[in-house]
Amino acid sequence: MMQHMTMQHLLTGHGAWPYLLTFAWTFIEGESFVLFAGFAAAQGLLNPALLLLAAWLGSFGGDQCYFWIGRTAGVRLLARRPRWRDRVDRTTVILRRYDIGFILTFRFIYGVRNISSFTIGVSGVAWLRFLILNLIAALIWAVVFVSAGYLSGRAMHRALGAYAQQFSVAMLAGLVVIVVTAYLYQRLRRRRAEKAAAVAPRDVPKLDA
Repeated sequence: MMQHMTMQHLLTGHGAWPYLLTFAWTFIEGESFVLFAGFAAAQGLLNPALLLLAAWLGSFGGDQCYFWIGRTAGVRLLARRPRWRDRVDRTTVILRRYDIGFILTFRFIYGVRNISSFTIGVSGVAWLRFLILNLIAALIWAVVFVSAGYLSGRAMHRALGAYAQQFSVAMLAGLVVIVVTAYLYQRLRRRRAEKAAAVAPRDVPKLDA
């Protein structure tokens, strides 16, 4: 009970850390986090308007940053990381085919979210055009996921009654643990793969007898 009250106090206090965390998380990705944060907002643990603003600005800022990386250093990064080339090429084909529609919706497409803004920057799309479309797209994304979490939370509140807040706090805490664990695991796997690739013997051409 004391742990629940502590978590509830942290979430409902005047501190800005839940919204700063939302901004930071959505800067990278954050669909699951925003859903659960919207769920918590439905229980009165978070301010839904501030949550929406943080998710909007975080998503916008993250993809704007990836766009500038692609625009200013994309060619050099692809030369050093040729494994990215296949994903960038596939995303470029979609961008050329659907143009504005793709820029407005790539956040909802599984498997291309993380590389899309970088690819758009590499492709030479005008920065002002992307900024405007990215601002609109980030708002659409934030409204969809915050609303989905909020409406789910309201439905759960009606179903669970007095236990809804405890359930929301437990879900948020569990999500943080799961996502951080998954992130660390992926980093460990990536480092092991890079280390294995660095020490792997290269094919040596055979000499004719």
